[in-house]
Amino acid sequence: MDIRSSFEALDKKITSYGGLDGGGITRLLYTEEWLNAVQGLRGLLKEKGFTTRFDSVGNLIGRIEGSKYPEETIMSGSHIDTVVEGGHLDGQFGVLAATVAMESLQAAHGQPLRSLEILALAEEEGSRFPFAFWGSKNFFNLAEKAEVESITDAKGIKFEDAMHQSGFDYRTSDNDYSDVKSFVEVHIEQGKVLETEQKSIGIVEGIVGQKRYTVNLKGEANHAGTTPMGLRKDAVVAFSKIAVELTERAEMIGDPLVITFGRVDPVPNTVNVVPGEVTFSIDCRHINQIELDQFASEIDKCIKRIAEDEGVSYEIDLWMDEAPTLMDKRLVGEITKAAKQIVGESDCKLMPSGAGHDSQIFAKHVPTAMIFVPSINGVSHNIEEETEMDDLVKGIEVLKQVLYQLAYEE
Repeated sequence: MDIRSSFEALDKKITSYGGLDGGGITRLLYTEEWLNAVQGLRGLLKEKGFTTRFDSVGNLIGRIEGSKYPEETIMSGSHIDTVVEGGHLDGQFGVLAATVAMESLQAAHGQPLRSLEILALAEEEGSRFPFAFWGSKNFFNLAEKAEVESITDAKGIKFEDAMHQSGFDYRTSDNDYSDVKSFVEVHIEQGKVLETEQKSIGIVEGIVGQKRYTVNLKGEANHAGTTPMGLRKDAVVAFSKIAVELTERAEMIGDPLVITFGRVDPVPNTVNVVPGEVTFSIDCRHINQIELDQFASEIDKCIKRIAEDEGVSYEIDLWMDEAPTLMDKRLVGEITKAAKQIVGESDCKLMPSGAGHDSQIFAKHVPTAMIFVPSINGVSHNIEEETEMDDLVKGIEVLKQVLYQLAYEE
């Protein structure tokens, strides 16, 4: 079985569900495009000899029964939804890579000792409704009806109405995932590290922790022409000093620490008034909890000191505080061994993931690991999202080798 041609055919077929004329995909949870995609994928899996089923919320599972240890399941996959005008690889590649790898293993080696399962998770992105990881959170009995029953999309359609129209419903009983012994997710990097360093395979050691803040500074709005510089309480100047100082400090500490000031809202936001107020966001990430906490302390101290120096008041709201998620060391070792065999030691890299993935939900409950392939120019969540076919094939081959070790070897 040729992995390249098999993936190309499968990718072309599944990309057509929600595919856009100008390229890319819009496939949002519980839309017609999403439903056609999961039903189409189910049909293809049946043709390839998988037994298939949906859980209550729409997660699709394709299974090859194990011959000796059928109660032990080795699982791989990702999410099937996309962002608006997204690419054909984010999420989808992980699902199709698992399909091709497992089909190839069965063709070459027959029935595995342990059961193999593909998982196409219903939703990860949160692109249609203000709720992310609906698929993986339901898989582990973490999502609650109360969290979504009153939310709507941009058109005012209720979450539960869209779900019911697609033929799915809330979870009525807890899922039993005790049979899942390993979960391996393959994903595009969505960044430029692998491409810049000319590596084919990223071995993910963990997913970064995140702290997100909303900060409000209040000074005094006043006339831009009649207020001398020394008498101003300019909230934007205070913000600017905070942004520069914390950015320089993060650069001094170095990778993998990152800080981003993604949203800035000055008031009154007009050309001839000294801005008396500004609200801004901070997104800070690191793979190490201690170092993330230490930098968070520096954020607080910096804001307080500069606000006092500039004569403005401050409010700091830490509204997200997610701990880093480390991958399973044994599985990381298996991926490392497979990657070295397939692409060579110099062509793979141990690295953190700066973006969130379904694996961060899985890793808290079952042994989990991730494989990255490069993203051209680091572009993702965009119709221009792409990866060289040779790199996609290498990612599938590494996954295939890992799944062989986990499912076929004693």
